[in-house]
Amino acid sequence: MNQEKLITNTIEFVKEELKDAEGGHDWFHVERVFRNSLAIAKEENVNILVVSLAALLHDIADPKFYNGNEKIGPKKAKKFLIKQKVPKEIGKHVVKIIKHISFKNTFQKNKKQFSSIELKVVQDADRLDAIGAIGIARCFNYGGFKNRPLYDPEIKPNLNMTKEEYKSSTAPTINHFYEKLLLLKERMNTETGQRIATDRHLFMENYLNQFYDEWNGVL
Repeated sequence: MNQEKLITNTIEFVKEELKDAEGGHDWFHVERVFRNSLAIAKEENVNILVVSLAALLHDIADPKFYNGNEKIGPKKAKKFLIKQKVPKEIGKHVVKIIKHISFKNTFQKNKKQFSSIELKVVQDADRLDAIGAIGIARCFNYGGFKNRPLYDPEIKPNLNMTKEEYKSSTAPTINHFYEKLLLLKERMNTETGQRIATDRHLFMENYLNQFYDEWNGVL
């Protein structure tokens, strides 16, 4: 198996699949996660091919854009990997990462979760793209895509959501900071992820302070 050719084929496949994707979940998001995964992987003992393929394929069919269906992405990835003649064990590992990478799975407290260092690396890279300057941009881009209000002081963040409540939420965009984005710093798996997340978390806190000042007319 020519790994360089496999990565090239995967990139081409993902670009084609996501050519009409919403701006926060498009090829450029995947590219950033791929790049960050490789950077984090330098500090960890991982199977770099698994990390690379999982990073590239992790958002091939985000359930948010498929009526909440969590099976389509793993199925698409599995079909592609089989077509590329990827060794079965590597393919199975990649598909498991895709199934378990999402933040919404953290709501299933009592369910036994799959784990591997490769999952932790890609998960950190994906979560890093959800915070900081780009994370804020993605958050508001998706809120606009769903026609959600920016902020409503009367609608408080729900800090005790179930997985289904999280998936079906229509809350204002600002609420998402408290329901997900500000929680990610403490949920990083790797030292590299934790270090980068600390700066991006602070950036979001400063942004929210500025947002509320402007909203409330503080001059």
